[in-house]
Amino acid sequence: MSEKQINQIIGNVFNQLADTLISGEYGQKPRIAVTAMGSEHGEDNVFAAAANTLKNGIDTTVIGSKSAEGVKTKFASSEDDAHKVMESLFNLKEIDAAVTMHYPFPIGVSTVGKIVTPGKGKEMFIATTTGTSSTDKIEGMVKNAIYGIITAKACGIKNPSVGILNIDGARQTEIALKKLKDQGYDINFAESQRADGGAVMRGNDLLMGSADVMVMDSLTGNLMIKIFSSYTTGGNYESLGYGYGPGIGEGFDKLILIISRASGVPLIEGAIEFASELVKGNCLAIAKEEFNKVHKAGLTEILNGVKAGKKAAKEEDEIKAPEKQIVTSQISGIEIMDLEDAVKLLWKNSIYAESGMGCTGPIILVNDSNSEKAIKILADNGYIAKDRCDC
Repeated sequence: MSEKQINQIIGNVFNQLADTLISGEYGQKPRIAVTAMGSEHGEDNVFAAAANTLKNGIDTTVIGSKSAEGVKTKFASSEDDAHKVMESLFNLKEIDAAVTMHYPFPIGVSTVGKIVTPGKGKEMFIATTTGTSSTDKIEGMVKNAIYGIITAKACGIKNPSVGILNIDGARQTEIALKKLKDQGYDINFAESQRADGGAVMRGNDLLMGSADVMVMDSLTGNLMIKIFSSYTTGGNYESLGYGYGPGIGEGFDKLILIISRASGVPLIEGAIEFASELVKGNCLAIAKEEFNKVHKAGLTEILNGVKAGKKAAKEEDEIKAPEKQIVTSQISGIEIMDLEDAVKLLWKNSIYAESGMGCTGPIILVNDSNSEKAIKILADNGYIAKDRCDC
C-alpha cells in the first residue's frame, strides 16, 4: 500500500470521527446522487433539496448543468448525459443510490412509493407506482406485494401489514398471496378499518393508512402517489411525501428511486432521505433474502397457476341454469371479471345461482341450503379464498 493510500485511509477515519461528533452516528454517510435536469421547477429546486439533506448527514451529489455553493456537483450536458454520469458513479462505486426523474426499468422491476396519509399522518408504502412487474395483472400485483414488503422491511418495519386495494384483480391477488402464506412465506395481512374487515382495502383505508403496504397495479399506484403528493397544491407542485420510490425486482442490483418532474423541494428532500434510509437498511440484501423465501414457498408454481387461469366453467358448450330457486345467501370475495364464470360453474354442479353487487363488491346469490356446498366448489376452483370454507 502506498503512502498516498495510507494517508487517504487516515483522512477518511478522521472525517468519520468528526461526523460522529456532529451527528452522533458512526460510519460512512449514505452517498446519494440526484439528477437535476428535467425538473419543471428548475435545477435550483433540486440543489435546494440537496443542500437541506447535507445538513442531515447525507452525502448528496447533484448531477446537473450548473452548480451551487456547498453542494457537490457532477456536470452533465443533457438528461441522457446525466444518466450516463449516474451509471458511471454506480460502476465506480462512488454512490450507494440515486434519485432521478425517469429510468428505463426492465420488465419485472417496479417502484414502491411512500406517502403520508392525511387521515392519521401515517407513513404507508404504495406497491407499486411506476414500472411493470409483469405483463399479467394478477401476477404483477402478487409481485408488487413482495416488493412492498421488501421496501418496508428495509425501512425498519420488521413485520409489515399488507392490504390489497379493492380494484380489479384484488380477490385473485388475495387468493394467490394467501396460498403463498399457507406454503410457508409469512405475510401479515392487514384488516380494513371498515366494519366488514378483511385484507381487501376500501378507499377509506387509503386515507387512514390501514396497512403498512398497500398493493395495487402500478397505473393505479401512479395515480395515487400523484394525488397524495400534490392534493394541497392544486397539482402542479408535488410537496408531500417521498416520491415514487425504489425500483425493486429480482436480480436488479441498483438502488434507483424515481421522482416526478413536478416534484418540489420538500418532496425531493424526502426522496433523498428515503434513499438514505434504504441504504442504511441494506435494501438489496433484504430483497435477495425475501426472493429466496418466496421461491421456497412455491411462488413460481403459484404464478403459473394464476396465468393458466384454471377456470373450470369455461367450456365450449353453453351451460344452462338449473331450476330457479329463492336465493338469499350471499357469497362475496369474487373478482368482477370472474363473476359470470363462477355462476356457470355452480350451474354445472346443479346449484342455481345468480350474480349481484353488494356494498363491498360482486356477490353470488344461492339458496341457503346450497351455501356451504357452493362456497366449497368456488374455493376449490380458485374463485374465492380457501379460508372461506373448511375444505
